[in-house]
Amino acid sequence: MLNFPTWKKVLILIICGLGFAYATPNFLKEGTINLGSDWLPGKRMNLGLDLRGGLHLLLDVDIDSVFRQQMENLKATTRISLRAAKARTAGISIRGNSIVFKLNDTSKIEEVRRRLRDNVGKIDTQVEENGVFRISYSDQFLADQREDILNRTVEIIRIRIDPEGVLEASIQRQGVKRILVQVPGGDASLKDRFKTAKLTFQEVSSMHSCAEAPKRLRGGTTLMRSKDQDDYDQPICYVVKKRVRVGGENVSDASATYHENRPAVNFQFDTVGARKFCKASRENVNRQLAIILDNQVISAPVINEAICQGSGVISGRFTIKEAQELALLIRAGALPAAVTPLEERSVGPGMGQDAIDAGKAASIIGFVAVLIFMIIVYGRFGIMADIALFINVGLLVALLSALQATLTLPGIAGIVLTVGMAVDANVLIFERIREEVLSGRTPFNAVEAGYSRALVTIIDSNLTTLIAAVLLYTFGSGPVQGFAVTLTFGLITSMFTAIMVTRLMVVSWLRAKQPKELVI
Repeated sequence: MLNFPTWKKVLILIICGLGFAYATPNFLKEGTINLGSDWLPGKRMNLGLDLRGGLHLLLDVDIDSVFRQQMENLKATTRISLRAAKARTAGISIRGNSIVFKLNDTSKIEEVRRRLRDNVGKIDTQVEENGVFRISYSDQFLADQREDILNRTVEIIRIRIDPEGVLEASIQRQGVKRILVQVPGGDASLKDRFKTAKLTFQEVSSMHSCAEAPKRLRGGTTLMRSKDQDDYDQPICYVVKKRVRVGGENVSDASATYHENRPAVNFQFDTVGARKFCKASRENVNRQLAIILDNQVISAPVINEAICQGSGVISGRFTIKEAQELALLIRAGALPAAVTPLEERSVGPGMGQDAIDAGKAASIIGFVAVLIFMIIVYGRFGIMADIALFINVGLLVALLSALQATLTLPGIAGIVLTVGMAVDANVLIFERIREEVLSGRTPFNAVEAGYSRALVTIIDSNLTTLIAAVLLYTFGSGPVQGFAVTLTFGLITSMFTAIMVTRLMVVSWLRAKQPKELVI
C-alpha cells in the first residue's frame, strides 16, 4: 500500500491538473476561456431552473388534426373495400367521427362488412335496414391513439430539447392535450425545435417564380413554396406530385456536414427507405426530386443517376447552426401532431433567491466547520485530508462542467453530502491508523495496516450508496435526478481523493521525515 510507482504519481497529478483546468471557468467571467471544443476546458456548469431560471412553455398538441387525417384515411380505405366488394354507393361522407354511406344494393351488406373488417380492423360498424353504413373507430382505439400521440410528442420534444440528456429539462403532460416544458437557461430560440418536422421526398412536375405559378393544377399535384429564391430574388414555387416516395420515418440518422464548401445535412436511410429511394431516384433520372419539410421545399436537386447506397445530402442556403438544427429535427423524427405555444415566459429562480442564498451559506459554513474539525482532531493528517477535500470538490465541479450536467438546489445538497462522505473515508483510515499505533506498530506499518484494513469498509459503504444514487437517477426525475447526479460524481471523486490523493501525501511525508513516532 505504501509503494507508489512513478506512473501512478504522474497519473494522480494529471487527473488533479485536469480537474483544476475544467473547474476554473466556473470561477471566472463567462467567456473568458473558450477553446472551441466541447471536450476542452472552457465550459461552465449548467444551473438548473431553480438556480438561474429559464424558459417556461405550455404547448397545445393538435390531436384533433391527427384524428381528422385518420378519418380521411378511413374514408380512402372504405372506398377500396367497396371497390373490392363491387358495391356501389350514393356517396361517401364524413360526419363528425363517422364515415357514412348508403349501399345501392342491400344484398352486398355482409360482403362489405367483411371487407371493411379485413382492411380496417378496429372499427365500430352500424348498419341500418336500408343499407346505410356508419363506420367509426372504437372508443378504446381513439383513447389509445390519444395516449400514444401525447407520449410520443413528449419523448420527441425531450430529444430535441436535450439530445445529450444533461440539461434536466422538465417536460411533462398537463391534462389531455397539453405539455409543459421548462428548460434551465433556455431562451425563445428553442421554440424553433417545436416545428412538426415532417420530412418527405416527392417528385417535381415543374418549377416557377411564385408570381408566375399556375393557378390551375393537374390532379394529384400541389403547389409548394421553396426556401430559396431565384436570380431576381423572387421566391420560387414548385408544382409537386402529392405522392410521397419516401417519408422521414425511413431516415435513420442525420448530421450536419459540408457539401461543396457549404453547410449541408447528411442523412442515412434505413433498409426500407434505401430501397424506396433507390427506386424513386432510378425512375426520376434527370428530373428534380423535392425534399420537403413541413410543406416547404428546402431543396430540389436534379437526380443524375440512381442513388442506391442508402444516404444523401440536403443542401441549401444554410448556416452551420441551421444545418445542425435541421439535422437534430430529422434525427429526432417528426412530431405526430402539431404543437402550438399557449403560454411563454422566462422564469426566475424557482426556489427564491433567499432560499438559494441560505443554501450557499449553509454549504460554506458546513465546509469550513468540517475543515476546522479535521485539523483539531487529526492535526497534520487533518490538514492533508482538508487539502484532499478541496481537490475533491474541484474534481466534482470539473466533472459537472465537462459533462455539462445541470446543478440544482438538491444537487448542492448532494455536494454537501459528498463533503461529509469524503471526510468519513479519511476518518475511517485515520482512526484505523491510530489503533495500529496504539497497538505498538511502527509508523510505516501502522499506515500500511490502516489503509489496507479500512479500504474494504470504505469500498462497501460507497458502493451501497452508489447503488442507491443510480436507482434515484433511473427512477427519479427533475430535482431527484439532480441530487443523484452530484451524489454519484461525488462518490467517485471522494473514493479517488481518499484512497489515492491523501495516501500519496501521507506516504510522501513519511518517506521525507522518517518519523520515529506517529502522533494523530
